[in-house]
Amino acid sequence: MLEVANGSTGTISTHPVRVGVDGKKIPESAKRGPLATVSHAHELDMDGLFFRTVLDMSPTLDAGELREIRQRADELDMYLETGLGKVNPYANPEAPELRAIGDGDIVLGFRRMMEACAAIDCRELWVATANFKGSYYGRFAYDRFRTDVDWSDQLAATERFLKKLAPIARDLGIHMNLETHEEITTFELVRLVEEVGPDVTGIVYDTANVLQRMEHPMFAARRVAPYVRQTHLKDAYVAHDDGGLVHQLRPYGEGVVDFAGVLPIIVAANPTMNVTIENPQSYLDKTPSQRPRVIEAFHPEFLKGHPDLTVEELAAYLDMIHRYEQRVASGEVADWQSYLTQPYEYAEAVECIKTGARMARSIIGSAGFPLHTPLGQAATAGH
Repeated sequence: MLEVANGSTGTISTHPVRVGVDGKKIPESAKRGPLATVSHAHELDMDGLFFRTVLDMSPTLDAGELREIRQRADELDMYLETGLGKVNPYANPEAPELRAIGDGDIVLGFRRMMEACAAIDCRELWVATANFKGSYYGRFAYDRFRTDVDWSDQLAATERFLKKLAPIARDLGIHMNLETHEEITTFELVRLVEEVGPDVTGIVYDTANVLQRMEHPMFAARRVAPYVRQTHLKDAYVAHDDGGLVHQLRPYGEGVVDFAGVLPIIVAANPTMNVTIENPQSYLDKTPSQRPRVIEAFHPEFLKGHPDLTVEELAAYLDMIHRYEQRVASGEVADWQSYLTQPYEYAEAVECIKTGARMARSIIGSAGFPLHTPLGQAATAGH
């Protein structure tokens, strides 16, 4: 058994851990297309790619296109992960392609996507519960605080829809892995997995999204670890500002997330899982928001909307923020306004990915887990 610093244990595996990158967030992905993006990721010494949905690889689910991407990943000894889409019936109309791929029948659309994924042996599939509305301020940017439908009703509808998809997933040997997305808590995700069934559902642990629910990344990691099957490693600036706290994505090491604490917890729980870097997108690929996300942390409605959050975790969260703000005050880390004036284009995004991969590999290796050697590095080592 492996015992890590937080006291959790897991079995050391001989399966080498692979560290890859998000297929949408890697710079120039839209310009290059999915097939060339696989090769681009390999050039950056990544062990694999995580395309958010199978429709990102082929909008028509063309079997030839999907096989070609799978073949290229296999040739380069890279993992290939993907997903389906939003599984909250109140949110998935905002992604009309999910219904269109089923010719108007959204369950059929999901079946077709799942079958296409299984055909290329992608069986760990990302799903999520809502979309972030960046044009709105504070809590109204999150579907958790919609005023036309309660969040509890959205969770109930999500559970019912997942249960409709569960028999398809069982037949295909698939897990539908719910992301720790901006609007949902890890408490709720664990309950969903346990209700629908861990044989067909799991969790995608996003290290920065949980901060928007005022969850401490270490506490969150311990909660979701038994069910984590995919990952998004992100870092974020979180500090006090008008309206509560502000949240801004940052390169690894420039945010609040303690990856040295978090990574051993989730890898120990599932040593065969791939670890995916989700870097902030290059400003050439996506225009940066001129304001950060606002967490209305001290608003009565916000606090009322998080009944599972404990005093112990909230105290640890605020202590984490306090220590981070000391780094900001010392000038070690730029405040959110100053950060927006710094360049972050192709070269900076690539360096962010490489830094994140070095960090992840170092932490995972130091924890005693074997690491995959990218094909190019293996060839070099053999000479």
